[in-house]
Amino acid sequence: MQPAWIRNFNEISLADIPSVGGKNASLGEMISLLASKGITVPDGFATTALAFENFLSFNRLHAPLSELIRQLDHHLYTNLRTIGAAARKLLLNAALPLHLQKEVLQAYEQLGKGEPVAVAVRSSATAEDLPEASFAGQHESYLNVRGEEALLEAVKRCFASLYTDRAIKYREDHGFQHEKVALSVGIQLMVRSDLACSGVLFTLEPESGFRNLIHISGVWGLGENIVQGTVTPDEFLVFKPFLGKVKQPIIQKRLGEKEQTMIYGDDTSQAILNKETAADLRARFVLSDAEIIQLAQWGKLIEDHYGKPMDIEWAKDGISQQLYILQARPETVHSRSNPLLLKEYRLHGEGARILASGQAIGSSIAIGTARLLKSTAEADKLKAGEIIVTDLTSPDWDPILKKSAAIVTNKGGRTSHASIVARELGVPAIVGCENATEKIKDGDIITVSCCEGKIGRIYAGSLLYDLIEHDFSSIKMPEKTKVMLIAGDPDKAFQLSFYPNDGIGLLRMEFMITHAIKIHPMALVHFDQLINDSPDRETIALLTQSYPDKREYFIDKLSQGIAAMAAAFYPKPVILRMSDFKSNEYANLLGGAGFEPKEENPMIGFRGASRYYHERYREGFRLECAAVRRVREEMGFTNLKLMIPFCRTVEEGEKVMEQMSNYGLVRGVNGLEVYVMAEIPSNVLMAESFAQVFDGFSIGSNDLTQLTLGVDRDSALVSPLFNEQNPAARLMIEMAIRNAHAAGRPIGICGQAPSDDPSFARFLLEAGIDSISYTPDALLKGIENLRSLTQ
Repeated sequence: MQPAWIRNFNEISLADIPSVGGKNASLGEMISLLASKGITVPDGFATTALAFENFLSFNRLHAPLSELIRQLDHHLYTNLRTIGAAARKLLLNAALPLHLQKEVLQAYEQLGKGEPVAVAVRSSATAEDLPEASFAGQHESYLNVRGEEALLEAVKRCFASLYTDRAIKYREDHGFQHEKVALSVGIQLMVRSDLACSGVLFTLEPESGFRNLIHISGVWGLGENIVQGTVTPDEFLVFKPFLGKVKQPIIQKRLGEKEQTMIYGDDTSQAILNKETAADLRARFVLSDAEIIQLAQWGKLIEDHYGKPMDIEWAKDGISQQLYILQARPETVHSRSNPLLLKEYRLHGEGARILASGQAIGSSIAIGTARLLKSTAEADKLKAGEIIVTDLTSPDWDPILKKSAAIVTNKGGRTSHASIVARELGVPAIVGCENATEKIKDGDIITVSCCEGKIGRIYAGSLLYDLIEHDFSSIKMPEKTKVMLIAGDPDKAFQLSFYPNDGIGLLRMEFMITHAIKIHPMALVHFDQLINDSPDRETIALLTQSYPDKREYFIDKLSQGIAAMAAAFYPKPVILRMSDFKSNEYANLLGGAGFEPKEENPMIGFRGASRYYHERYREGFRLECAAVRRVREEMGFTNLKLMIPFCRTVEEGEKVMEQMSNYGLVRGVNGLEVYVMAEIPSNVLMAESFAQVFDGFSIGSNDLTQLTLGVDRDSALVSPLFNEQNPAARLMIEMAIRNAHAAGRPIGICGQAPSDDPSFARFLLEAGIDSISYTPDALLKGIENLRSLTQ
């Protein structure tokens, strides 16, 4: 029987991993078993591991390769580059056996139906003793290969890439015997994504490991720009459980710079090249909503088929407009980790000088010497534990990166090579800094912080920080009182979801407006009225340039932030407090000064409920309600509840509810519940009447205390009198709980005191509080206090 040198993709499945490696076997599996579900994969064929072994035997390469590996410095790898180059030279100078050439060219002719079609030629390694091992990113791939001679050369180059420096080091690190690892080559029809777009899809959130999300990133042109980290891609988040069930399962869309587009070259001397992306394309998302949803549905089907989170490459053909799946492999970082074991870093960085910033990868901190490297040729400069600062990285950097304490790059996004390696190594990385190599000097002591949200910062010097290790798996929740979180930053939503909790008791809208929107809503409603040459108008125009209707900018940004929180904690309740800026705080937003009154005491002035129906802000409130409607009705997050702050009278509450109804938010419709903050004595004294307008109460102990005692806590002269433990303040809280329950309404409290003072927590429990909301840093202590008290 003639040995099998070639296998068509439609003839292979995961059972053939020992023969064609994980990458090619996965392609065959999808073509064979998932095509019937609508998933399209470009056709192709693969050379077998047996063909590679035959190539080595035909050229008598086993012995010289073994001798080279024997000479390798297995401790410090000082001669890795020399050994790798020598091994690759042996393979590149060898000849492909004629029978293998013949079968490859016959399969190529059949694939192109007689035409010399363009193909992608990719390496797919496998180990005899561990056939399921992943060698992702260790070997070479070649794109836009056309013609018989070029194809055979690419096959041989793939064979030689079994001995790239990074592949040798990978096998050493993972204990693989070099002679037991073979290489299969996949030859796959090229998708004309050079005329459209391509990207990467994870069936979980790649930073936190949150399982209910599909994360899609994309760029114009070929996808190598994402892998290489040369551009910042568009990013899309889709809520997996809602696929096919709601109108809009896309919860976030982030526009990337997409600075360059990789396309086919004009001749064989340059198969691919990068060109600058046109301004109109940079301002557009690479995918329509329908395409995002289609890719997400495919990702879920693939994940369900494999039974594990997946890392998937996709592309769109610019001629046929068809989407394709190019590769699918198991995700290898978060799928192996326990999300209930968490290391929390807290930086003491007040006043520290920021050298550069970019996208944070991971959530940790590293301190060390900055080592600026222009290329892998300067690898010898890096000492173990130093921080690499460079323009961008590629797979050739892998052996170097393993020595570093952190990675900082000018270019790249969350799915770039540097980001992927950083996650695998468990070190922080900050990518897409743009100017890190200019602002950071070689030899500087720097602090790399990824614990402050999605923006990572590089600080000058060595800063102090706290490291707190949490094991959430052993925490038991109180039986009667619900424990909820106080939150505001959507970038931390998915990580916070792993904390023990009963939902979000207070989601602050103000954080999202300040950090994501930055613009006063009325400045968007009346953008045309802003003075033409004012700096604020220019900045607002720049921020909203992709929104013809400026109001849509506010609705879009706010709805995405709220949706992230609602998704992270679904189906637990998330209680969103409508905007509660004071007039002086609103005035600090872009374009805000002209729309706000000047008040002597904004703390008890034009804030909260009184704004929502007033002509000065009514249209701004309309935008808030539109964002909420989008989250609840289009995205499907009916776990989102609303809360009205600083509502002085029952009549004011009724006005607000009427205004909300006018804007399409009707209490009770589609399960909508609306709470009121109990932070004014009138809320407590008239709780029974307020209960006719609202579904529940949440005590704002700070404002309730200051208004009970007549103390402005912002005044340095009288602020020492502010004390939530004052008997009058306690009596007011106790009365609020009693009156709410008498009216048949639930009541919670948001504040620091229950975690800081066990006696205050005891007081709340004895008074019958239904829920207590804590900031994340106080949550575990709060749970401990409650459990000790109930025991």
